[in-house]
Amino acid sequence: MRIPSLISFIGFVLLLAGTWCPLLRPFHLFNMNVYALNQPYGLVLLLTAIIGILGIGLNKIKLVRVVSWLSLVLVLLLFVAAYLKVNTSFSFIPFKSFAGFLASQIKFKWGWYVLFTGPLLALVGSMIKLAKYSR
Repeated sequence: MRIPSLISFIGFVLLLAGTWCPLLRPFHLFNMNVYALNQPYGLVLLLTAIIGILGIGLNKIKLVRVVSWLSLVLVLLLFVAAYLKVNTSFSFIPFKSFAGFLASQIKFKWGWYVLFTGPLLALVGSMIKLAKYSR
C-alpha cells in the first residue's frame, strides 16, 4: 500500500470512529454522538467513509479525493448546524441572560477533533504526490 493511501485510509477510519465519539454534552447529563444529533446525517457520513475506504482498496485516487472533499464539507455543515442549534435552542425564552446561561450549559466535546481530523487526513493523503509513487 502506498504511503499516501495509508494516510487516506487512516483518515477515513478516523471519520468512521468520529461518528461514535461524544460531540455534545447537554447539561452534564449525557453525551451525544452524530447518530443522536441526526441519525440520517450520521449514516451519510458513515457511507461516505465506507466509499472512501473502498476507493482506496480499488486504487481510485480521484474517487478518494472527491469523497474526502465531500466528507470535509459534510463535517463542516454538521458543525455549523450544531453550533447554530446550540445557540438558538433557548431563543423562545424572553430573558436573554437566562437563555444564554442555558445555552452555555451545552458543551462541545473532544469528538469534533476526531471528526475533523479524519477528512483532513484523507484529503492530505489524496493530494500527496511523491515522485516515487506517481507512475
